[in-house]
Amino acid sequence: MSDNWVVAESGTRASTLSDVAKLAGVSTMTVSRVINSHAKVAPATRDRVHAAMESLNYRPNLLARGLASGRSRSIGVLTVDTMLYGPRAALRGIERAADAAGYSVTITTLENPTETAVEAAANLMRTRSCDGVVLVQPLIHGGSGGGSLAMPMVGMQAGSSDSFPNVSTDHRLGGRLATEHLLGLGHTTVWHLAGPGAWRESHERIAGWREALAAAGAPEPPMLAGDWSAASGYAMGLELLKHPEVTAAFVANDEMSLGVLHAMHEQGVGCPRPISLVGFDDTPDSPFYFPGLTTVRQDFDALGQRCVELLLQLIEGEAVPKGMVNLPPALVIRGSTASPG
Repeated sequence: MSDNWVVAESGTRASTLSDVAKLAGVSTMTVSRVINSHAKVAPATRDRVHAAMESLNYRPNLLARGLASGRSRSIGVLTVDTMLYGPRAALRGIERAADAAGYSVTITTLENPTETAVEAAANLMRTRSCDGVVLVQPLIHGGSGGGSLAMPMVGMQAGSSDSFPNVSTDHRLGGRLATEHLLGLGHTTVWHLAGPGAWRESHERIAGWREALAAAGAPEPPMLAGDWSAASGYAMGLELLKHPEVTAAFVANDEMSLGVLHAMHEQGVGCPRPISLVGFDDTPDSPFYFPGLTTVRQDFDALGQRCVELLLQLIEGEAVPKGMVNLPPALVIRGSTASPG
């Protein structure tokens, strides 16, 4: 066991693993197990080791630990356009979870996420000493990278590949929650302003909207589609307002909802009456729309945490079931919805 796994404040002798072990009254092997979150350490012993580390200002040297274990303690993330809120929030969730586990993150953006491009980028991550990869790939026609990958991989919102575990929000459930909320307020039907057809979550949210309408025996109005931007929401809002019978709409994300609200305000149409709106995502700005936006919340921190947990299990050689892991969304009710009036 090497004692060079430490750093100390400048000008002081670096505390060693042996120093921590001596103060805690345990072996250096036990200290190592605590540092590496090994399960076979009694809680009282773990607390004693942590107290000794804090007293000695001991901090594990991640580089030395990586050299000793043959791992870099770094994970790669392959993602599409990071300008959009969803992928950006997903990255933040992954980074937070990785940091909490003592891992750094290397990010690569895929301009054209074909199967070949995904596999090439993932294998490039391997040459850069990443221990595993999280694939954030929500496009229907993109690649999954599951064919000839030579390293552990977990997907986030990356389709239904059976080649690796894939963590996603249950977008179909989210579509149902939004639509059922509006129908439950007494609206006879709900219009849907969908996201772009190239995105899996657009199709899942559409499916949830249709399921809720069918279950309630409500008619299905014509569907409009945008590109996730507020500008496209504004254009769809103007189109929606050509139909005076509209009293409720489920918009596929919050940014497009902002555009719809702008179009309504411009045309002198109120919200939640005569038209109620529900969005999707619960962006940080959504409570500050006027009125505050009722929306379906995705927990991106929980998505990141689950992805990193599964990836670290794969890195450790543990058996992890492949296929989809769906996390439930939550409806957040604010001022943009009400009974028809």
